[in-house]
Amino acid sequence: MPCSTRSACFSCFPSPPPRRCRPAEPCGCGRTGFNHVAAANRSGLRAAAPRHSWQVRTGFGQVRTGEPPFSRQRPPRLRHRTLATRCADRLVYGAVRVAICVIQALPRESCERTARRLANLVANRMRIRRNVVRDNLRTAFPQITANERRTTARRMWEHLLLMVVEIAHANRVIHKTTWRKHLRIHGMEDFVRTLWLDRPKVILSGHYGNFELAAYLFGLFGFRIFSVARELDNPLLDDFVTRFRESRGQRILPKKGSAPDVALVLEENGAIGLLGDQSAGPKGCWIEFFGRPASVHKAIGVFALSASAPVLVCSATRRRGLFDYDLRLEGIADPAAGGPESADLTSLSQWYTSLLEGAIRREPAQYWWVHRRWRGEPRKAKKAIARPAA
Repeated sequence: MPCSTRSACFSCFPSPPPRRCRPAEPCGCGRTGFNHVAAANRSGLRAAAPRHSWQVRTGFGQVRTGEPPFSRQRPPRLRHRTLATRCADRLVYGAVRVAICVIQALPRESCERTARRLANLVANRMRIRRNVVRDNLRTAFPQITANERRTTARRMWEHLLLMVVEIAHANRVIHKTTWRKHLRIHGMEDFVRTLWLDRPKVILSGHYGNFELAAYLFGLFGFRIFSVARELDNPLLDDFVTRFRESRGQRILPKKGSAPDVALVLEENGAIGLLGDQSAGPKGCWIEFFGRPASVHKAIGVFALSASAPVLVCSATRRRGLFDYDLRLEGIADPAAGGPESADLTSLSQWYTSLLEGAIRREPAQYWWVHRRWRGEPRKAKKAIARPAA
């Protein structure tokens, strides 16, 4: 029998249906769903747009009534693109689409073997970002040997290539009736209970495991999440990736200029998805990451603390091969509860960074070591160095 309470668990529902939204009382504009608000925004009528009374069917057979969170059309690219750049974009886009078609045509076992061979080629022959990966691993794990660092780097490239294979096959492999074959969930009862709260929520992860697949699964379960992501430099490729991300209900907000949209989603008690492990430079919030000072974006903590939104840290760790994952809730911090982890911006940033570090230590090869995570130094340190000794 399904749970009778709102704090539903995954085990008691055989196959959660996807979320469906429908206006209970149409306003006569002729548009339905999120297209109504998006079209009003494109026409510059956001302030005057009529508001629907909405019924939202969640993934657990419950119906909630309210107003939809804001969803806007992705803005056009503002910078000028030359003819050569546009041609290069089309060539890259065509090559990626052909590669995706080849991946989808091959058996998954063949894709897995090919990913291993390509990982050896990238790590040992092509040596793409070899120095960055080596320096990051030396900083994070000074106790391991050079041979272990090379092995971790090769396994990281294998993991990244397998991510591409999983993204290409996701729509065909993972459905509401098959996800249990590919996913093992840990501590998600608290996750579901928190998402049921009529409050804003912030969902955090990092460039670890298959975070793209995790966001895809949340949409499959019927949870509407607005994720903030940087636009790719190639607009054709960016649209292609965005279509995959939004295929199960997730909505993508561009990283640049999305602060008003994020504030509106939180005001409507929606859920925001963010990756919290990117370097923010000297102006960011400085915390400890693997024992060294690192910078994170202040906006994450500012959004959570200003909206009094619970922060949920999640990870999706590969167990063995393709489509075999542990989806884990690493922790929850609720500013309304007044715990030490959410006392201020620095405490909250250090808390979720420490949880991400713990997940990375379990499987170091599944983290994106290609990013320059430790760069720059705090402004205070720079001033102290520049100040002459008394």
